[in-house]
Amino acid sequence: MASRDLVPTTRTNPLLSDKSKNPKPPITTLGTQSHLNDHESEKQKMSHDELDHHNPAVRPLMGAALPLSAGRGHLMKGDRHISTDDIGLNRQILGTHAPDHEDLDVKPILSIIEDILLRGKSLETVNGDQVPAHSESYEEKSFQNAYHDSEMVKMLAYPINKITNEIICKCGAGGEAHSVAIGLLETLSNYGWDAKAVITFAAFSVSYGEFWLVENLRVMNPLARDIAALKDIPETMEQKEEMKKKFQAIVNLLRAVLNVTHIIIKFKELPTQYVNRDSPEMKTATAHIPTAVYWIIRGILACASVLLNLIGSGHEFITSTAESWELLSLASKLSHMSEHLQEQLNKLNDFIDRQYQKREFDDMVNAFKASHIDNMKILKMIIRAGENQMPIFDGTRRINVVSLSLERLEVLRMTYVLLLVSDLDLPHEELNILHMIYNQQSTRHQYEVLWLPIVDHAMSMDPTQERQFLDLRSSMPWYSVDHPSLVNPVAIRYAREIWNFNHMPMLVVLDPQGRVGNVNALPMMWIWASVAFPFTKERELGLWRESTWDMELLADTIDPRIQEWIKGDKTICLYGGEDIDWIRRFTTTVRNIANTLRVPLEMIYVGKSNPKDKVRRCHEIIDREKLSHIFPLKDYYDYVWYFWVRLASMWNSKIQHGMTVETDKIMQEIFTMLTYDGSEQGWAVFSRGIYDMTKGKGDILLTVFDNFRQWQEKVDHPDKFVPVLDAEISGVHLEHHCNRLILPGQTGYIPERVVCSECGRTMDKYVMYRCCTD
Repeated sequence: MASRDLVPTTRTNPLLSDKSKNPKPPITTLGTQSHLNDHESEKQKMSHDELDHHNPAVRPLMGAALPLSAGRGHLMKGDRHISTDDIGLNRQILGTHAPDHEDLDVKPILSIIEDILLRGKSLETVNGDQVPAHSESYEEKSFQNAYHDSEMVKMLAYPINKITNEIICKCGAGGEAHSVAIGLLETLSNYGWDAKAVITFAAFSVSYGEFWLVENLRVMNPLARDIAALKDIPETMEQKEEMKKKFQAIVNLLRAVLNVTHIIIKFKELPTQYVNRDSPEMKTATAHIPTAVYWIIRGILACASVLLNLIGSGHEFITSTAESWELLSLASKLSHMSEHLQEQLNKLNDFIDRQYQKREFDDMVNAFKASHIDNMKILKMIIRAGENQMPIFDGTRRINVVSLSLERLEVLRMTYVLLLVSDLDLPHEELNILHMIYNQQSTRHQYEVLWLPIVDHAMSMDPTQERQFLDLRSSMPWYSVDHPSLVNPVAIRYAREIWNFNHMPMLVVLDPQGRVGNVNALPMMWIWASVAFPFTKERELGLWRESTWDMELLADTIDPRIQEWIKGDKTICLYGGEDIDWIRRFTTTVRNIANTLRVPLEMIYVGKSNPKDKVRRCHEIIDREKLSHIFPLKDYYDYVWYFWVRLASMWNSKIQHGMTVETDKIMQEIFTMLTYDGSEQGWAVFSRGIYDMTKGKGDILLTVFDNFRQWQEKVDHPDKFVPVLDAEISGVHLEHHCNRLILPGQTGYIPERVVCSECGRTMDKYVMYRCCTD
């Protein structure tokens, strides 16, 4: 450094000068003198700024309204706001850039800078303010000692100290801010933009740290006290109100510098496999980084200038108003830049997320198409878990201690896995019936069920949802994902787009190699329970070929009593509807006739497919008056739902296999049952074991039973009751009939053409939206 650079500029001591004069600041704040020719223009500028300062609508733009030497205008508000001066500034900044060290990791340097700022007294408690946003606790910072021995720290030590000396010399010589900033950029021309900012920041931090080291140790350390005396640092500085305000302004500016620096580094850390540095998205997002680095350096120079003014001024230094406004305006400008760069960074991260998810989605699609030696690859793509993490909860153990109920995915290796895919609004009747089937079937050991809860990862679960999830998980006797956050978002997308999951639960079958055997095995589960294993379409078709229309197919899985009645060769009557007057008359009449004919009769009420309050009241009255059997009153809804969903599942299954009412006997019977449910009156099905069946609507049945005397002689044996009843029902011909087939919205495929099972005509097709509150 030339000797002339060490000679301090002439300073006017404001405390000793004539107070009628306008004293100049001891060392000119960089960037102010080149634009302010006299103190009057300064006062005029301030008067406008003071008005802006009290106007909340104007305050955010203060950084652009003050004279900052170069580049006026709202740089960060879009290109249409960039002035001619800004364009010229950008060209000048870019003209200093000739990098050959683009890939330096400067985070160890930045960590040390943060440590210095944190330990500096002013950043801890200036007017009770908080530490900078990126600072960590003292204990966490102690782990960063390893950075001191980093190769990067050693490699950049020389340029850091070089820039430290250059800042001291040029600030001390009263250099103009813009020229000094451009000069520093030229000195650092061969470094990347992030390194330019961090090296300059580190260079200032050396002086800043030395200042606070002397200030904090002066009371207890004679060496520090001697240095403070030579620097003329006032002993009462901590108590001086103007000093607190001064350092608060510095803290705010350094915080803004730190925020912008962190964001710039984050741009560099973006994964290049998803966004190339030369891609249009990256170029657009990083277009303002060079200008941001320039203003970072300008902010650092302003802080350095204040620090140098204080050293050697002692009690005589009085804060320059222009200097204070410059610190404020630079902090405001950098805050705007931080917001803009963060917005661009967020856009890039969103773009990267989309690219990442697309690649992951394509990988998942290809994985499901490929062959594997086991199902582990597929399960690990669906469920994200750490190397030592146990991601599934074992509900089969029924253990209250959660830590003992967790399992690794390997417990499902080489087994059939039935993925129960649902959101947290899993219908309780589906869960209860699936629970019942899971516990009853002896063949269940051939497969395992795993609940896959689908929750939107973009929104965090609230306490109510957390409780809802835990309640559901604890009620399931099978495996569950330990938490919805472990389900890969790409798997959720796959379920929605490929498996067509849309709120309604589905049971996806994975074979031991991870291949999808059936996208939704729930209909098969409802119809045949675990007998349908391995739940493939081929197995479904085979089961239909083996099936006939009888009481076993219709209802034997609904209630264990039905199977007992079948084995006992009893006559079974299933009846439904919600007209309690018809129910009383029907049940009383049938029981009297059965007693007369000595027919062993068991009757059970199955309600309607949409069991509302009327069905519940019917259950209560039937139970109270002992009219017939009912499902358990506590769980009647689940059993009624199960009876009708099986019929809807049968219909849908037959339709998917290309069967029609015209060509398939079982389809005709299913159709008739569904039309019974769509009518307003009661109905009944009679069966002797699995041998004979008949059925009819309420009005026809009452007509037949009212004429009992005419046909009772035909029933000379109890076994003949159902065949004779069938003949009598067939002999009743009504002049008019109106059959309605109502299919629930979740049934699946809705056929374009359905013919009436009674007259063979094509039925009219309507769309019905129903709200029934009874």
